[in-house]
Amino acid sequence: MSRVLIESCDVVVTMDEAGTEIPGGSLLLEDGVITWVGMGSPPQASPGGSIGPMERVDGRGLVALPGLINTHHHLYQTLTRVRALDQGLFGWLRALYPVWAGIDQEWVFAAARVGLAELALSGCSTTTDHHYVFPKTSNGLDLLEAEITASREIGLRFHPCRGSMDLGESEGGLPPDSIVQETEAILAQTEEAVSRFHDPTPGAMLRIAVAPCSPFSVTERLMRESAALARRLGVRLHTHIAETLDEDAYCKATYGKRPVELLDDLGWLGHDVWLAHCVHLSDRNVHQIAQSATGVAWCPTSNLRLGSGIAPVRLLLDAGARVGLGVDGSASNDGGHLLAEARMGLLAARSGGAGAMSAREALRVATRGGAACLGRDDIGSLQVGKRADVALFSVEGLEHVGADADPVAALVHCSPQRVRYLFVEGRAVVRDARLIGADEAMIASEGRRAALRIAGRAGQARGSASA
Repeated sequence: MSRVLIESCDVVVTMDEAGTEIPGGSLLLEDGVITWVGMGSPPQASPGGSIGPMERVDGRGLVALPGLINTHHHLYQTLTRVRALDQGLFGWLRALYPVWAGIDQEWVFAAARVGLAELALSGCSTTTDHHYVFPKTSNGLDLLEAEITASREIGLRFHPCRGSMDLGESEGGLPPDSIVQETEAILAQTEEAVSRFHDPTPGAMLRIAVAPCSPFSVTERLMRESAALARRLGVRLHTHIAETLDEDAYCKATYGKRPVELLDDLGWLGHDVWLAHCVHLSDRNVHQIAQSATGVAWCPTSNLRLGSGIAPVRLLLDAGARVGLGVDGSASNDGGHLLAEARMGLLAARSGGAGAMSAREALRVATRGGAACLGRDDIGSLQVGKRADVALFSVEGLEHVGADADPVAALVHCSPQRVRYLFVEGRAVVRDARLIGADEAMIASEGRRAALRIAGRAGQARGSASA
């Protein structure tokens, strides 16, 4: 039996229903499960006996949080950061689609390692990924398998979404025809991906979702049949929606309705669905999302970087909606630090007033909120019986000097730092702010080489086109 005792933390932030925080608290992790949370020493394993050999972690100077949960990402974009810097979503996509058309397994693996390592070092224990670019050379499984392999190397709990696009430029969509697939192939390959990779068991490290990309890259038929497929297979649904005013105008012109109304007509609201962005919502849309128990992946940095706007998160939370946090793709965020995303979310929400969101609410969105979006009741809080996903952040560095009045709020208000320790399923993924099972320098070096190859290919393609 594996045991880890995390002792005498400055604060254990349980994220239970009552928002309990335990100064000087400790946690016991046994075989991937939290078996005790409290103060002092854990109970004996048997009357008069000891709890046996274990790893002990000194929690002094550390704040314990549930492992953070990232509800929206595009890992392949990690190798194409800092592009189309002054474009909104549609212009940004048009600039990058030709680059992404060259995607292959080597690209996806290198990008996923970089992106997942970055997330782990930020205290993220569980992440999704929405991969929707499958060139003609892909068999529909190879790219997903590449990022799954990377997730196992880093050690994170992983929810990859089998994305799709079947509406190319020639049919009125935004993406070039070279990176869209036939609807029948998408559905068959998606079902095969679920059959091969999805693990529905409690505590699962790998689950698959079905995720057509967006209203401007997917047909109504694919949306309807994807929803039917996911519900037949018992997996979750994910898509982008209501991200920009351009999308709003597109949906009105093409479908005669706004994005969320379109989803409702297509059977895409419900407890098994979570939606990325939801920036441009009417009051009715907020009510529809909350009443249907649909989740929302809030991506404040990406939305601000692309000039898309600020999602009405305060209204969604007050209506009872499930809201999680997402870093989005690293080509529209240019980073993947989930604690920094919580800080950005707090600041973005406060554009509506200083009382619009507290640090603890931002952390709750990044933990319990994310778990709710992913349909998981086994992660997101530090409680007995939950999976042993724990992030320990130091509050003793320069960045937190003078912040002793509230070390929990300091994690969000002060400059976000690397996590000191990260446990996922009770296993150490980060120790002393360094990855355990992977070589950070090697990941960075190989990722940089892959990015240079991509840039070179893109330059050659532009040269050929101009010639």
